Amino acid sequence: MALEFVVCLRKDDTGDFSGDDLQLGRLYELVEKDAGHGMLRIIDESGEDYLYPQSWFDSVALSLAASEQLAKALPHR
Repeated sequence: MALEFVVCLRKDDTGDFSGDDLQLGRLYELVEKDAGHGMLRIIDESGEDYLYPQSWFDSVALSLAASEQLAKALPHR
């Protein structure tokens, strides 16, 4: 199964959401594309999966080979 990734474009601190565990321009593994209420679930810098606003990210298209290689290389897999 191919992994999906998003790139972080914003990390505003907006009340309940903190961007402390995000880096602008970095790719993050997408765990759940539509987690409801305009949110998505990613694995952030903490190594855990958390909900973040979809507006902070954009999807990234990777080849199947690149996705599989990253799946093998990621420490949390």
